[in-house]
Formats: sequence, structure tokens, C-alpha cells
Amino acid sequence: MDITLSTCFIAVDDHDKAIAFYRDVLGLEVRNDVGFEGMRWVTVGSPSQPDVSIVLEPPLADPNASPADRQTMAELLAKGLLRGVLFATDDCDATFERISSAGGEVLQEPMDQPYGVRDCAFRDPAGNLLRFTQPLKK
Repeated sequence: MDITLSTCFIAVDDHDKAIAFYRDVLGLEVRNDVGFEGMRWVTVGSPSQPDVSIVLEPPLADPNASPADRQTMAELLAKGLLRGVLFATDDCDATFERISSAGGEVLQEPMDQPYGVRDCAFRDPAGNLLRFTQPLKK
């Protein structure tokens, strides 16, 4: 049996800003843009990984959620307390330069980590943590 990752989800509060970041800054392609019941889902992904998608979704994409639950999720997103995503890169320093020069909110400049990677970190326009990792050469 082989299990692979197909899709993951990132909560965003402004899809247009998210598209500008994920497409124009990170270089991901927009694969789908769907609206339903006043909500919107945008699917993006790396051209080099056609079988893996990231869905940019509303903070609480459940039409049956209570207004209080929606407010709580929006507040957690605004604080940057929702889980982030780790991206792999073959050049952490070049990735850092590209994202920071495009105005990305820097959380950590590139550094070697004791667990075998060089990485850097940013927040996307919605406040989600994004890390970019490169394996250290042995």
C-alpha cells in the first residue's frame, strides 16, 4: 500500500491577496477558483508537483458553523496561531531573497538548524507560518 499527500488546506482571509502571494511571489500555479454559498476556495500548487495541491480556504469553511466559531477562527488566523506549511527548496538563501524582496513578512532569516536543514520563515498575507527548508550538505 502506498499513501501519498494529495491536498492540504491553508486558511486565508483575503483570496486576492493570497493569490498574489502564492502565485506571484512563490511561483505556484492557480489550478482552480471556486465559489459556493458565499465562500471561496482557490487551489494552487507547484508545477513540479502536479499531484499535490494547496487549497486556500476561508478560516472556517463550514456553512453550518456558528457566527461565534467563525469569529474565533478569524481571530486565531489574525494572530498567526493556525498551523503552517513547510516547503522544500533547493536554495534557501535565494528563496529568502526572492520572497523578502517581494515584501514578504520575514520571521526568520536563513539559518542552519541542528536537525539537518537550512531554513527561513515568513508569514503569508493572512498570517500563516511558511517555512522553506533545504537539506544541509553532509
